[in-house]
Amino acid sequence: MELRSTAMELLPLVCLCLLTWSGTTFADGNEPKIIGVTEGSDVTLPCSLSSREDIQGKRFEWKKDGQEVFLYDGSPLSGQDLQFKGRVSYFKEELKNGNASITIRDTKRADNGIYTCDFPYLQPKRQTFHIQLVFGAAPKPFIRILGETKDGELVQCEVSGASPKPLVQWKDSSGNILPAKDPQVSERGGRYDITLQTTVTETGNYTCVSTQEEINHQIYSETFVRVNGEFLFISVFHSQTILIIHLLSVLENIFSCIQTEYKTN
Repeated sequence: MELRSTAMELLPLVCLCLLTWSGTTFADGNEPKIIGVTEGSDVTLPCSLSSREDIQGKRFEWKKDGQEVFLYDGSPLSGQDLQFKGRVSYFKEELKNGNASITIRDTKRADNGIYTCDFPYLQPKRQTFHIQLVFGAAPKPFIRILGETKDGELVQCEVSGASPKPLVQWKDSSGNILPAKDPQVSERGGRYDITLQTTVTETGNYTCVSTQEEINHQIYSETFVRVNGEFLFISVFHSQTILIIHLLSVLENIFSCIQTEYKTN
């Protein structure tokens, strides 16, 4: 047991030595930097040397699963994979500051994966940065007002075809999360359909929020809900108030007539 414990303690040191020997630098500690993206949008993959040294005349390579994404060696090189042809740009003016970041336009599901930004001939040691691009679909929630119940107005939020699976919540105008029924969830091909219902007891603005932490994305829809029971109460109260005022006016006129008749006699 003691020998095993010692081996476990030495394992992180061995890994650290291997990383130091290979000259590999991860973008975020020991894990790839995760960047979320939705279909059809543009995304920038960051890659910058901490030394901020001029890399205008140096070679760096962007690859994904063996595919050539972007090659540079004093100028952009040919050999780019057809998947990325005409869709990748770099920051020419930022090269003097050690910035080798690229932008991929009009992202597609096939772009999902781990990218490496490699400086193969950098001195004193080679550096490689890792970026994980997480592809997602983030449709806007659709809201339905289903009608009045004995407890209030029933409203429903629908999120269809979302990926990765979102957290769907109802919120009031102050941002408070409303209690809701258990969501109805179905999945097909990695995309999720979610339906969430809640009962509203007060008239006002309400928001359905869909949050996807994996791709750092949030989208919402808002609606105005009129609670009929509340308006009925106000209407009845208002009518009764008018009726009372009218009766008081009639009584006042009757009393005035009686006084006039009394003075005449």
